[in-house]
Amino acid sequence: MVEVMLMADVKKLGKAGAIVKVAPGYARNYLFTQELAAPVTEAAKRRLAKLEAARAKERAERKAAAEELAKKMAGLNVTVSARTVDGKRLYGSVSASDILGAVIADRGVQLERSQLDLPDQLKEVGEYNAKLDLGEGVFVPFKVKIDRDAEEVEQA
Repeated sequence: MVEVMLMADVKKLGKAGAIVKVAPGYARNYLFTQELAAPVTEAAKRRLAKLEAARAKERAERKAAAEELAKKMAGLNVTVSARTVDGKRLYGSVSASDILGAVIADRGVQLERSQLDLPDQLKEVGEYNAKLDLGEGVFVPFKVKIDRDAEEVEQA
């Protein structure tokens, strides 16, 4: 077994900075070549300290940007119109892309689908609670209101 210091988080092995024992071949052929680990030396410890400082600075910048976006998204309420079967149940469901389209139209902010956290399936007319995960532990709760389609209301 060889002792190595992890330079990055490695699944099922440890977090960056941890000193772990691994098989020599695993260290030589995978961890060292992918720059996921380094032999335990003073130079490796200094290099890890520099990497950690850079990562902390980058995390702080991402968190500040996420908090700024959260201020812009505060008080968000989204309304989506959809066709219904009987005035209550929807044909199909309202998808994340439908809601993201409404968010973009309302606030002009481009978001990714993975940032949207919805309750299971939105298959009925009504109000639902959802939230946006802006990263770095910043969440923005908002309401999604699903209404009947305007054409359908006129026909009724």
